Parts: sequence; structure tokens; C-alpha cells
Amino acid sequence: MHPAVASVRRAVRASIVDLPEGALVLAACSGGPDSLALAAALAVEAPRSGRVAGAVIVDHNLQDASAEQSRTAADACEQLGLTPVEVARVTVDPADPSGPEAAARAARYEALGRVAGERGAVAVALGHTLDDQAETVLLGLARGSGARSLSGMQARRGLFVRPLLGLRRATIVAACEALGLEPWQDPHNTSDDFTRVRVRLSAMPALEDALGPGVPEALARSAGMLRADADALDMWAAQITDATDVMVLRELPAAIRTRVLRRAVIDAGAPAGALTAAHVASVEGLVVDWHGQGAVSLPGGLEAHRSCDRLSFR
Repeated sequence: MHPAVASVRRAVRASIVDLPEGALVLAACSGGPDSLALAAALAVEAPRSGRVAGAVIVDHNLQDASAEQSRTAADACEQLGLTPVEVARVTVDPADPSGPEAAARAARYEALGRVAGERGAVAVALGHTLDDQAETVLLGLARGSGARSLSGMQARRGLFVRPLLGLRRATIVAACEALGLEPWQDPHNTSDDFTRVRVRLSAMPALEDALGPGVPEALARSAGMLRADADALDMWAAQITDATDVMVLRELPAAIRTRVLRRAVIDAGAPAGALTAAHVASVEGLVVDWHGQGAVSLPGGLEAHRSCDRLSFR
């Protein structure tokens, strides 16, 4: 067996070993190299371990002939022996304020979750690689994100598993070639209209030229360490049950206090996706920099107030 094929199969096997026997696992497949190699490995490893392998293809309807490409990807999955195979069509609003990439991602995950629920799947396998992880961390650094964002993608989160996070993209491409698979090359993956593509084609190569090889691996390692730290801090913050007592909040380390306040604001009704670090910092100012200031305006029409050493949200 080609070493690249063996690596992909080994990674997929490890990701499903603790799933119930007889359970359905769906590969999210676009027809690109990463997801096609994932689907091929799942088609072998799931039956060997007593699970059932299927696939779901999300048609974002953002390109000409997207329906045709989705059907081609579905045919490829069926030829690999996956069943059931379903194409889910979604509508992405190009004017979405979150941007086209984020809007497409949200629509995709919603569709994957819906199909999994309808089919009774216990997991959906995604084809993100170590390179994707490194790009995610680099994007987070550029945006000034905190530890949670810099911890990158999780190998398992709820319904979704990412078996290939420890493998480089080159390994995945080599596996496709060894298996004689013909992946679809998404033109969006070479368009510098998208931030992630610019990171992939320009920023990451420039970093490796300047710092030497191994930058993606180093970024992925940093993500793993930050994830462990973020998990510990989140666990500590979750133990703080009163997010309104200013005297209690003042005594907390800043890393814990901001987590407690963020959770309190979201619980009060602010949309999580619209809540920024600047919003949380303004609420924190009511605790640690109090000089009689007025209410803090927050997303969702919410306001944070301080009165008699208590915070309130309304």
C-alpha cells in the first residue's frame, strides 16, 4: 500500500474507532482532493470496523455548473461504495454582512447537520488538513483573536470529526494519485478574492521562505497547546455562577473575567457572532474602570448597566 494511502486510512480508522458499531458515518465530500481521499478511506475503514459509510455533498450554488459538479462528486462517492449518498443544495446570500466565505460556511454546516439528522448519522467527517489548521491560526493572529480562536479547529466537536488534521495537504494529494482518483479543482481555491486563498498562496510561502520549513506544523502545534489552555480557562470560568457581582468579578484574573462576561452577555441575548472583544472590554470597564459611566451598548439591542456594585443586562 502506498504510504500516503496508509496514512489517510490510519487517521480515518482512529477517528471512528469509538463510534457505535453499526452506526452511520457521513463523509462531507466536495469532490476536491481532501474530501475525496477522506471518502475513499472511510469507504474502506468503516465497513472493516462494523460501521456504515455514506456521503453528503453540499451544493452552494455559487458557481456555474455547481449542480453538475455536485452530481459528479456524488457519483464518485457511489463508485467508492459509499451509501447513502445525498446532495444537499443551499442558498448563500452574497450580500451577507459576515462575508461570502462565512455565509457559505454557515450554510454548509447547517446542511450537513440537517442531512445527518435525517439519515440518523452519528458523525460527519470533514476533510480539513494540517495546512488548513495552520491557515486558520494565521488568520486568527492577523485578526488579533484570543486563545480560543487561535486554538484552531478541533479534531472532534459534537457531530463533526476531522480525521486529517494531522496530515499535510501534500500527503492527501499523493493518496489521491496513488488510488487513481481524479479530484475536482475548485477555482475558488486559486482566487485571491478570498482571504484564506491569499494566506495559502502568498502569506504561508513567504513565512516559510523567511523562517524555513515547518511553519505549518509549528502553527498547528501552537493551536493544540492553546486549545488545552483555553479549555482549562473555560472550565474555570464556568464555575463562576454569578456574573453580575462586581466585587467578585474584580477579583478574577482578566482571562477568566472576560470569559464570564462574554457568557453573561450572550446569555442575556446578544448574538454570539456579532459580539467582539471590544464589546466585552467595554463591559469589563464597568467592573475594573468604573467612574460613573453610562450604559454600554451591545449587539442585539442589549445594554449593560452598573448600579450598586451589580451589573445588569437589558
